Amino acid sequence: QQSGRRYNLFLKRRLRIDKRHQSKDSIFFRDGVRRIDFVLSYVDDLNKEVEKKSERRKEFERNLQKAGLELETEDKKESEDGKIFFVKIHAPWEVLITYAEVLNIKVPIRENDIPSTVENPLDCMLYPLRLPEKVMHPEPDYFTAPFSKDKQELYLINDENTFFSPSMRNRIVNYILTRCPYETEEGKKKFGIKRLLNNGTYSAAYPLHDCQYWKKANDPNCDNERYTLYMEWARFLRFYKEQPLDLIRKYYGEKIGIYFAWLGFYTEMLFLAAVVGLICFLYGLFTMDENMSSKEICDPAIGGEIIMCPLCDQECDYWRLNTTCESSQYSHLFDNVATLFFAIFMGIWVTLFLEFWKRRQARLKYEWDLVDFEEEQQQLQLRPEYEAKCTQKKKNPVTQEMEPYLPLTSQAVRFCISGTTVLFWVSLIIASMIAVIVYRLAVYAAFASLMENTQTLEPISGLLTPQLATSVTASCLNFVIIMILNFFYERIAIWITDMEIPRTHMEYENRLTMKMFLFQFVNYYSSCFYVAFFKGKFVGYPGAYTYMFNRWRNEECDPAGCLIELTTQLTIVMAGKQIWGNIQEAFVPWICNWWGRRKARNNSENLYSRWEQDHDLQTFGALGLFYEYLEMVIQFGFITLFVASFPLAPLLALMNNILEIRVDSWKLTTQYRRPVAAKAHSIGVWQEILNGMAILSVVTNAFIVAFTSDMIPRLVYYYAYYENEDSPMSGYINNSLSIFQISDFPDRNKPKDNPENFVICRYRDYRYPPDHEKKYLHTMQFWHILAAKLAFIIIMEHVVFIVKFFVAWMIPDVPADVKARIKREKYLTQKILHEYELEKLKERLCQGDKQATEKEFIATEGRMELSRAM
Repeated sequence: QQSGRRYNLFLKRRLRIDKRHQSKDSIFFRDGVRRIDFVLSYVDDLNKEVEKKSERRKEFERNLQKAGLELETEDKKESEDGKIFFVKIHAPWEVLITYAEVLNIKVPIRENDIPSTVENPLDCMLYPLRLPEKVMHPEPDYFTAPFSKDKQELYLINDENTFFSPSMRNRIVNYILTRCPYETEEGKKKFGIKRLLNNGTYSAAYPLHDCQYWKKANDPNCDNERYTLYMEWARFLRFYKEQPLDLIRKYYGEKIGIYFAWLGFYTEMLFLAAVVGLICFLYGLFTMDENMSSKEICDPAIGGEIIMCPLCDQECDYWRLNTTCESSQYSHLFDNVATLFFAIFMGIWVTLFLEFWKRRQARLKYEWDLVDFEEEQQQLQLRPEYEAKCTQKKKNPVTQEMEPYLPLTSQAVRFCISGTTVLFWVSLIIASMIAVIVYRLAVYAAFASLMENTQTLEPISGLLTPQLATSVTASCLNFVIIMILNFFYERIAIWITDMEIPRTHMEYENRLTMKMFLFQFVNYYSSCFYVAFFKGKFVGYPGAYTYMFNRWRNEECDPAGCLIELTTQLTIVMAGKQIWGNIQEAFVPWICNWWGRRKARNNSENLYSRWEQDHDLQTFGALGLFYEYLEMVIQFGFITLFVASFPLAPLLALMNNILEIRVDSWKLTTQYRRPVAAKAHSIGVWQEILNGMAILSVVTNAFIVAFTSDMIPRLVYYYAYYENEDSPMSGYINNSLSIFQISDFPDRNKPKDNPENFVICRYRDYRYPPDHEKKYLHTMQFWHILAAKLAFIIIMEHVVFIVKFFVAWMIPDVPADVKARIKREKYLTQKILHEYELEKLKERLCQGDKQATEKEFIATEGRMELSRAM
């Protein structure tokens, strides 16, 4: 019986749909004429709030209709699961033109007749990377002007149904939805679709994709732009092709378009950095056998005879220097002369990247009609949440209208709570980093003891030193802690920002951005800063070691330097973050969508409508782009702040970004509902963050070369302390190790056993020997090296900063041809508008309109002449 009922229900629904002649890809009302611009969905739950929610919906939909929107509801019986109601919204022409004027939307007035720039003669070589012209430029270039209802005949309106693109239409409808009231409580109006979604009145609100991504729609009126984007952009096999930015902008809006333009440009610039970094790495690889330091360490007659002091108290034994042979050889891969060159090169590269991006951004602003775009039109509008939560009002001195405001006392309290919370969470990050440092100190002795006493580890003991084992495990532990803390930070940062009740959308995004970036900066980079600038710097010397919390002895660097450990830390955190990020971005939405659609795929295509298909997709969300930018900016920090320690970092980033572009485009095109289109003429506050990181990177790399690598001590020895003129670097290892008399060890530090009865041991420092009158004090060579390090930092910073500022001064932010085209277009647009006004005045004069005086006519002509002169 149950199967019989299901079959009858299936037939009824099949007949209904066949009667309407609607395919699963229909994006129109039942009449097949009115386009669906937005969809609301809700489930009619049988709970105690069902009546209240129903009343809210009725009032909200009644007010939407009063605003001019047309609604059509699909009963839950028509849905695939028989539970969900769908409210389809159509914005008629009158609504579109009214709000196009409110939102200052620019529309075409004449096809652009300015000649295009001269073609690059190398274009023929780049042909394999090009996409078809129709994909790259889906519509002609027009002169545009802000829409005005009074001047409709001025615009190129061939068809009212297609004059406003779907992205413009969904932006207009979303504007109405966010400001439409639904309830009055205690004399206070409540409004906005966001609050209705939060309180469960509606379950979803979204614009529709125009077709399925894997095949074109049957309806000839569909543009099939989603299918084109998937075929030409979102598939990984197209990774070497350029991005169809104009089509992305047309389909998703300028805000998403500018993100992909920035990501693509960043990836292109990374190619140069990756090539130079690879060359520097290969230089280190090919000169590995010529490195005198590692030769001496590996030499049984030199490194084999040097007895090193124990690396931990009591449990660790004396050890021979040549046991670190392999690690010293590998450290040369990253600690060589090319390191200095690459650090300077990256300081200049980051300036070129930022300056050329400004030029690229300026060109996009012109091509996408964003030159005169004012943030007030979108970003500076009051947030509906601000208007709802602020009960007090005061007069705006500019508009002379009453506006809601948050009292100063309330702001102060909220900022105090916010600041305290931020400090607490930043302190928690630092505490977690200290915990990892304590782990490193606590397990080091265990690793050292294990490796010395375990015969099975002997074959790999040369490569897997206690330092490296501690560093690798600590880096992995640190990465796990970073991922766990990130999970909480995101929610805490959003909660804090919501509590502050920012006034505008721009203010909200900027505050959230700064909080999240501060959290992520400390979270991701604190461990790298520790290895780069603190590890091995405050160790003391045998008999007078420095202890953390008076319990754990501070870590020492490998005799070949700490740079290899910084490289290990950077590789694990950076690579781990990128792999985990791509897994999250690609597989999580795919699995969620597969789980949600597993039943629907077995049903007839005619029973699974376009709005139901999109309903089952994931929501991109208002902060979707925020997380994408944050991910890339954190990566930018890895390849700039610590690049002196790892020349292959730009290559890793390049490979990740090639994948990232296609993963982002794939998930946006196939796994997410269509986002509401939004305007943006730049990457916003991220530009300032990138500028700040670029300046900081010069300082960090100068300190890494000076204090973390062994370059400066080697150069000082080469020029001032060499012992053999024929081979100036021979004897460097012996020179860099000081002598300690074992009998001077206090009981706390002395090893339990000394089977070979060693009398002295060596340690990495520049101190006088035990038989000197200045026993264990720093030698003059130590102060010479310190002076050389400080001088190097000052010289490198000044040289790089001078070059950076000179390059920035030499490269104008806006290309000369773009400036000329902007002026030309402004002039022609003003001319067209003035000629239109003059024609209208002539018509009024001819018709005997007394209000159209001759003086008004003369004034209009005068304005045209003035415009030409300007």
